[in-house]
Amino acid sequence: MRQSLLFAIAGTALALFSAPQAASACGEVEIASMNWESAAIAAEVDKFILEKGFGCQIRLVKGDTIPTFETMLANGKPDIAPELWVNSINERLSEAVRSGKLAQGAEILADGAVEGWWIPKFIADAHPSIRTVQDALANPQLFSKENGEGRGVVHSCPPDWACRVTTANLFRAVGAQDKGFDLLNTSSGEELEASIAKAIAAKTGWLGYYWAPTGILARHEMVKLSFDVPFDQLEWDSCTSVAGCLNPKVNSYPTSQAFTLMTAAFAQREPEISSYLQQRKWGNATVSALIAWKDDNKVSQTEAARHFLKENLGIWTRWLSPDVAEKVKSAL
Repeated sequence: MRQSLLFAIAGTALALFSAPQAASACGEVEIASMNWESAAIAAEVDKFILEKGFGCQIRLVKGDTIPTFETMLANGKPDIAPELWVNSINERLSEAVRSGKLAQGAEILADGAVEGWWIPKFIADAHPSIRTVQDALANPQLFSKENGEGRGVVHSCPPDWACRVTTANLFRAVGAQDKGFDLLNTSSGEELEASIAKAIAAKTGWLGYYWAPTGILARHEMVKLSFDVPFDQLEWDSCTSVAGCLNPKVNSYPTSQAFTLMTAAFAQREPEISSYLQQRKWGNATVSALIAWKDDNKVSQTEAARHFLKENLGIWTRWLSPDVAEKVKSAL
């Protein structure tokens, strides 16, 4: 799946990025700022670089995986989605690239993104028999909201996140409800993170979906549980990632891919910026440390982006031509 997607992208990229164009013609650009930290900070990094290095006028708009993908397809806006997790939309994305509606930039999370169901390490250490999701489900008392009494809880994702669908389907596939668990959907990424922080502070159990790179997993030790089955791509595409699938089967999460997406019209109009977005990627350790720095210092995503640019010249200057990099450096 990954190789076929990249071959399709490569062919489209050759057609899109062949003609030079001056950066001064950039004009207004709309960038999706997703409602999770790594993507929101990436949007701020892109905003600063495009404004200071390319002379663009940037408008950040709220984004989310599925809605942003749909609006880019239907309306040609936003122009850029800096970090879009593509596992749940791979087939549709391949078609969108082949048909010339979208263009794909770098795999922004260069190490791949990690998804799964997690528990605190202190729970795993205290209960070494818990190594799989099925092991955890045999112990609802460890993951109850009432600290050892009542039904256990599996924490899930906000609306419009692809993981809300996958978590719900896997919850049904493993028979969690019959094993004494309820599925608890959250209203925001902040609420999901806060539920982990609260459990860590209270030294109580927590079981649910999360992902890396994230600041909270950089600060606190968590253990990702196995679903005890190999990843099944066909099952993932046909059911695990499909809302309302009637008969989900137990499956594992793949190593997720997060790419930068552009509308094809923007990529064709702005080949120099497109070239930047095809180079712009960072490692999970860099992202996790940056999010943790932001949270520890209680600063905004905008300030976190500037901190990254000031402290990591060796990373981001490689993404840009020397003259553009100098413009960005002089603006810091």
